[in-house]
Amino acid sequence: MFGLEVQVRVLGVDPGLTRCGLGVVDGTVGRTVSAVAYDVIRTSTSDDIGTRLLQLEHELQGWLQQHRPDVVAVERVFAQHNVRTVMGTAQAAAVAITCAARVGVSVALHTPSEVKAAVTGNGRADKAQVTAMVTRVLRLSSPPRPADAADALALAICQVWRGGMQRRLDAAVVAAGGKVSAR
Repeated sequence: MFGLEVQVRVLGVDPGLTRCGLGVVDGTVGRTVSAVAYDVIRTSTSDDIGTRLLQLEHELQGWLQQHRPDVVAVERVFAQHNVRTVMGTAQAAAVAITCAARVGVSVALHTPSEVKAAVTGNGRADKAQVTAMVTRVLRLSSPPRPADAADALALAICQVWRGGMQRRLDAAVVAAGGKVSAR
């Protein structure tokens, strides 16, 4: 049961209110990962918050419908010094999580350092290193731009590579009579 690897499609979301990165990959643990699509949703800072969140929701629903991912990987919001930035990021992440839940797609949350470690081998890698590795891993002819798109693809790659292991661990815990904690 645990040796069987299944192809998975992941929608990575690098949440942001002004720029929200999206990236879809197909892959299997231990095998090649390929890019399906990537882009950035942009909202205008001159629009009110409700309009911006609705725009994010509309675009995310379109991506979910078009690409039909098996899982959505969202960057886990972490504390920053700039409260405004954290709030916008958290609001965008909540929209992504809600859109996925609405269509019955599971959500995985990954910290920035977890994603960097999965893709580059270094949890403190900079954006340039992440972009270079995403470009190499996905065999893209040029780096995904802007960096938000590369970050979304990195989230999706992280989920393919680490999500399979987590599913196996969760299955083992359940089989042993335990409960899986919420992530």
